[in-house]
Amino acid sequence: MGKLFLVVGFASVMFAFTAFAQENYETDSIKTSAGNLEITFIGHGTLMFTFGGTVIHVDPWSRLADYSKMPKADIILLTHHHRDHLDRAAVEKLLTEKTTLILTETCSEKIKGGAVMKNGDLKTEKGLKIEAVPAYNLVHMRSEGIPFHPKGIGNGYVITFGNKRVYVAGDTENIPEMKSLEKIDIAFLPMNLPYTMTPEMVAGAAKMFKPKILYPYHYGKTDVSKIVNLLKEEKEIEIRIRKMK
Repeated sequence: MGKLFLVVGFASVMFAFTAFAQENYETDSIKTSAGNLEITFIGHGTLMFTFGGTVIHVDPWSRLADYSKMPKADIILLTHHHRDHLDRAAVEKLLTEKTTLILTETCSEKIKGGAVMKNGDLKTEKGLKIEAVPAYNLVHMRSEGIPFHPKGIGNGYVITFGNKRVYVAGDTENIPEMKSLEKIDIAFLPMNLPYTMTPEMVAGAAKMFKPKILYPYHYGKTDVSKIVNLLKEEKEIEIRIRKMK
């Protein structure tokens, strides 16, 4: 029975990865001091990182993927409580008894069993250093005086993979706290209106902390060529455009 279970279990895992591969999501491979980091671009604000056998899902959203066919999560990161970032159905399909769910306090009111991180918190999970950083609006408002993303509610995350620091900004603008970000190798910055940043704001953010690689993400109908043009003189920043509408 043990051998049969092992064979069936292995076949199930291989089926899941094969079905996932058939979706043809773009993937980049980044060399680190501890092996390659695989970045899979699901779309919108949704990402998947694979590193040393550990699978990290960021803001999984059922509209973008069939999560019953995706690799199960070792870690799930939720940036905030909006429905395109907190999708209970997607999270539940990725969970195992060993999954660590990291989320904001507001998210924890909607989905139970997670570890709350607030802006400024730091923790190590499954060998990965994870920092929660601010993510909020200063300019774009839902109504007068009410920002789409109020300060202190949402998180961005800085995850360290080997010697590479990856910043997933969440829904934010080019806030002053970005000046404090240090040694960011890869940054995901949102560029969709009216909720997050204009290309000009993204360019301003990138100039604050100068990531080695910049991925605009969560960009909706924004003309991504604008950010390429705005940063054309910043030779130390490589801009990579992927399908992240």
